Amino acid sequence: MIYNWLKNNLLSLISKQCLLCLSPTDNKHLLCSDCEQDLPKNTFHCVICASPFSAAQTKNKHLICGQCQKNPPHYTTSIIPHFYASPLKQLITQLKFHGNLSYTPLLAQSFIHSVKHRKNNLPECIIPIPLHTQRLRERGFNQSLELARIIALQLNIPLNYSLCMRNKDTPYQSGLSAKQRKQNLKNAFDLTKSHTYKHVAIFDDVVTTGTTVNELARELKQSGVEIIEVWAIARTRDKNS
Repeated sequence: MIYNWLKNNLLSLISKQCLLCLSPTDNKHLLCSDCEQDLPKNTFHCVICASPFSAAQTKNKHLICGQCQKNPPHYTTSIIPHFYASPLKQLITQLKFHGNLSYTPLLAQSFIHSVKHRKNNLPECIIPIPLHTQRLRERGFNQSLELARIIALQLNIPLNYSLCMRNKDTPYQSGLSAKQRKQNLKNAFDLTKSHTYKHVAIFDDVVTTGTTVNELARELKQSGVEIIEVWAIARTRDKNS
């Protein structure tokens, strides 16, 4: 365990090179300014689900996509500043599937930039998407929790990772259609205790169809939460991809 952590993290502790282009950088998150600018930004999108709009639809910054108009999700709005595309995709993959926790501060900071201007009306707490205990044993960590820890600390927002649990060991969502994802996650979450929250943020690393966050939002809404924000690092360009 210690050897694997050192193997994945020691280089980033002693290096002052950009993790993407290897050029020298003074950025403590090890991403040079040029590469930071190159991260794929989700600039024009639905204000509810953050699904991207085409250039022809970008004049109005407060548009709601057709899908959210037809079937409004249980959450209120989304803050997802990036697309799940190169080079961000490679960074998230290294963290999520290869246990490279050295990328966690960099990815967390890429999200913090999008909300650091908010002074008021912040959520009462951040709730990371929980992993089932079996998946947690296999992976060894919950990437959403690790990212949310840094974000919560930087924004001075409480982190609540024990309020919700995942009661179904669902298969990986990749490769499933939107309908299959919905069935896969039906009743997948439970709340473990009562609470008094009225405004929370659900945090995940990547949002695809929004099925996972919407299922957890449904549970939270039924428990009395009135405003539910979805926070994530990246969103796929196509809801079905």
